[in-house]
Amino acid sequence: MNQRKASLVEKYNIPAPRYTSYPTVPLWSNDLSGESWNILVKKAFDDFNDSEGVTLYIHLPYCESLCTYCGCNKRITKNHQVEIPYIDAVIEEWKHYLEIFGKNPNLSGIHLGGGTPTFFSPESLQKLLGFIRDSATVLPHAEFSFEGHPNNTTREHLQTLYNLGFRRVSYGIQDFDLEVQKTIHRIQTFEKVKEATELAREIGYTSVNFDLIYGLPHQNMATITDTFSKVASLKPDRIAYYSYAHLPSVFKAQKSFEAFLPNETEKRRLYEKGKEILSDMGYFEIGMDHFAVENEPLYEAKLAKKLHRNFMGYTTSPSRVLIGLGNSSISDIYYAYGQNDKNIDTYKQSVLHSQSPIQKGHVMSETDLHTKSLILDLICNHSTDWSYDFFTSLNYQQLEKLNEYQMEGLINYSPKGLEILKEGIPFIRIICMTFDQRMMAKSEKQFGFSKAI
Repeated sequence: MNQRKASLVEKYNIPAPRYTSYPTVPLWSNDLSGESWNILVKKAFDDFNDSEGVTLYIHLPYCESLCTYCGCNKRITKNHQVEIPYIDAVIEEWKHYLEIFGKNPNLSGIHLGGGTPTFFSPESLQKLLGFIRDSATVLPHAEFSFEGHPNNTTREHLQTLYNLGFRRVSYGIQDFDLEVQKTIHRIQTFEKVKEATELAREIGYTSVNFDLIYGLPHQNMATITDTFSKVASLKPDRIAYYSYAHLPSVFKAQKSFEAFLPNETEKRRLYEKGKEILSDMGYFEIGMDHFAVENEPLYEAKLAKKLHRNFMGYTTSPSRVLIGLGNSSISDIYYAYGQNDKNIDTYKQSVLHSQSPIQKGHVMSETDLHTKSLILDLICNHSTDWSYDFFTSLNYQQLEKLNEYQMEGLINYSPKGLEILKEGIPFIRIICMTFDQRMMAKSEKQFGFSKAI
């Protein structure tokens, strides 16, 4: 990393949202009752179901062991008796949405996240997903995907989910180095990952994705190079190369390895090295943290400027009705956001008593919708067009920031729009913050965001 880039990293490595939503969750207004949520869900369904369908995110929160780096909402247990009561609660929540819709929805996608979705037995997953499929019309282009742990994703899991329409699996790899794995309490051998990858392809999955993380304890240039060498031999279709988010005040287990984390300069070098290797391997940068091979749907969506981003990351599905099922799940219904109760027990109690599990939310204003569209353009396409009226509405602070970014070679902007240059791509989150009026009115430090780089 040259001195100029190093100084930019030092300057802009500040807390910033990942912009999986706008406004970002800590800045939601919480002006949403259960009744008003139901009304807006019905409006969104009536407006968009016929043209786009409904996408589901289903949160399956249980894990058998704690990965100490993890920032997800999860509960650790080896007691599999918890499966059916939780599945029953999610089915009840879905029944509630079916009542609001008034007719069977067109289903454009399902994503299973966690936790560890494959903590649940194939029979439990069949019960849940079979019910959902039977209550909906699955669209021809629907994309069904799930997050798999290589250590417990069995042939039976893969076959059951394949039979239910799943064609994409994302394996959480993080790093292949044994010392790193021991430190973050996630030991999975290369042989196990190879077996899980080959098994998915043998069954017929058309997209096998790997999630990797840079900035983990004990990582260095040698370990990253070795990890990518192993990744190259398995040829995943997509790779997410995420920045480790160190938030020990929120996730206490992260304190255990603070002394072994790479410093900020070393962390950025890990990213640059990984990006260089990915390019040499034939992967194309899609957006923040994401890479794909040529002709992969995400790559084609990027070229066609049809890429979308939501709480599940980058996707080819632009559905404006994303319903989150399960504890802590977030729904994005265009007109509003809503998040379910994070606590598993109170979530189950709510839905089994026919009460809304939504605990926080935000109704979108016209300004919110415009800002969301602009930020999505920047994150997905690295450019945006705007009207002269919008340009003249930018305040002095915003123009000062844009001038600064332009002088640093990060962007080009004019009265017609903005383009993020190659040098600016690592700083997308910072550039997006320039247009985040809700954030600029407050201090980003008070919300516990991870650092941008």
